[in-house]
Amino acid sequence: MKKSIYLLFLLSTINSYSQNKTSFWTISDTLHKPRRNSLIAAETLMAASSLVALDQLWYSEYPRSSFQFTNDNNQWKQMDKIGHIMTSYYIGKVGVDLLDWSGVSEKNQLIYGATAGFTFLTAVEILDGFSEEWGFSLGDIAANAAGTGILIGQELLWKEQRVKLKYSFHQTKYARIKTELLGNNFIEQSIKDYNGQTYWLSANIWSFAKESKFPKWLNIAVGYGAEGMLYGEILSTNNFNQNPYRQFYLSFDIDLVKLNPKSKFLKSVFSVINFIKIPAPTLEISNKKGIKFHYLYF
Repeated sequence: MKKSIYLLFLLSTINSYSQNKTSFWTISDTLHKPRRNSLIAAETLMAASSLVALDQLWYSEYPRSSFQFTNDNNQWKQMDKIGHIMTSYYIGKVGVDLLDWSGVSEKNQLIYGATAGFTFLTAVEILDGFSEEWGFSLGDIAANAAGTGILIGQELLWKEQRVKLKYSFHQTKYARIKTELLGNNFIEQSIKDYNGQTYWLSANIWSFAKESKFPKWLNIAVGYGAEGMLYGEILSTNNFNQNPYRQFYLSFDIDLVKLNPKSKFLKSVFSVINFIKIPAPTLEISNKKGIKFHYLYF
C-alpha cells in the first residue's frame, strides 16, 4: 500500500511536468545538446532526491533488515501489480516525450527514456528489500517490466500509443470500515482503496481504422477491478470474513488529446488528465454480481 501511495503521486506529478514542458517549447528536429544535458541533470537530481526522501521520510520509520525477498503476488487480487504496470508505463512515457523534446533519436528514446520507469521503480524495490516490513518482490519487478514493455512494444509496432493505460475511482463502503488502511477522505481513498479503483486498457478506434468515419476521440475500454478487500491477504477471524471477488468491465472512453481544442490552455489540461478514464455507460461482469449495467461508471 505504501508503494501505491508514492507511485501514483509520482505519476501525476511527473506526467504534469512533462506535458507542461512540451507545451512551452517546440520539439527539436535534431539533437539539442544543451536540452539533453539539462534534462539528464534534472532527471538524475529528481530521481536521487526522491529516493533519498523515501529512505529518510518513510523507510526510516520501520525496522531495517538484511536484503530479503517477499512473495506478495496473491495480495489485493493483483490490483497493486496493475498499479505498478501503469506507473512504469507513464514514467517511461514521460521519459520518451522529454527526450523527443530534446531531439534525441527514436532508438535512444526507447533505450533511455522508455526504460526510466522500470529503472526507477527497481531502485524503490531495492529499498523495500532492506526493510523488515516489506521485501524485494519479483512480482513487482515483473509488473514494472510489463508496463515498460507495453510502452516500447507499441512504439516499435505503430510508432504511437494506440492503447493507453487509464485509471478511474469511486468511493466504497470498505474505506469506512478500515479507514486507517484505506483512507479517511476522497483523496486518500483514491490512492489507498483498491476496492474503488479500476484500471483500463483504452484503445483508440480511429488509430486502428484511419480510413473510417469513427470520431478520432472515441475509445473502447476494457477494465479490471476487485472488491471486498479490507486486507492484502484473505483473512478469516471471529469478527470478519473476507469474500473478495474480481470485476471486469467494458465501456466507452474519450482520448482527450484527440479532441484537439483550439485553446492552448485546454490542450495542456487535457494532456495532463488524459490518464483518467472518462465516466461512461459500462458493462460489469463478475462471479458475484453476474452481468450488471451501469448507466455511468466512475
